[in-house]
Amino acid sequence: MNRLRIAFLASNNGTSFRAVYEAIQSDKLDATAVLLVTNKNHSPALAFAEEHGVPSFHIPTKGVEADADKRLQETLVGYGADLVVLSGYLRKLGPLTLETFKGRILNVHPGLLPKYGGLGMYGRKVHQAVLDNKERSTAATIHLVDAQYDHGLTIATEVVPIDAADDISSLEIRVMEAECVLFVETIRRIIGGQLPLPF
Repeated sequence: MNRLRIAFLASNNGTSFRAVYEAIQSDKLDATAVLLVTNKNHSPALAFAEEHGVPSFHIPTKGVEADADKRLQETLVGYGADLVVLSGYLRKLGPLTLETFKGRILNVHPGLLPKYGGLGMYGRKVHQAVLDNKERSTAATIHLVDAQYDHGLTIATEVVPIDAADDISSLEIRVMEAECVLFVETIRRIIGGQLPLPF
């Protein structure tokens, strides 16, 4: 197949975007990072994309959701994206984008789904809930994106054991590391045909 064309959406640091980009640059993935879209014009992910020559766009969403959906869909189509990767993108996608890329939008979540997903469950809030519930393990979960938060089909999961000494910060670091490895491996399996698109 031709090189997989991946578009990335990120609101803040875009850690898994960086990991996938670096895997592409080191020839671990036969893919192309075609663009980065953020809803925040000062996001570190945007600065990273600009520094590394990845076409990047700031598409605000707050209060202009329908217009943002149209702009995002047109931009993704215009850059020929085969796969859309959400890397800490904290906005719900609109119907145009979801329909155009149905079965081709993946998100990574820092916990087990559906138990630790849903509206308001992201980042450190997930880790806090996991620790509060005295879980013995947590996970990085890659799932399809649909119209509901953290609702789509789970594609891959990497379990992360919880140590007795763990706090939010230490758990966040280990889960983030697992997320990056899992996303690169999942994309490698897509490229290799073990996980054919669309899902």
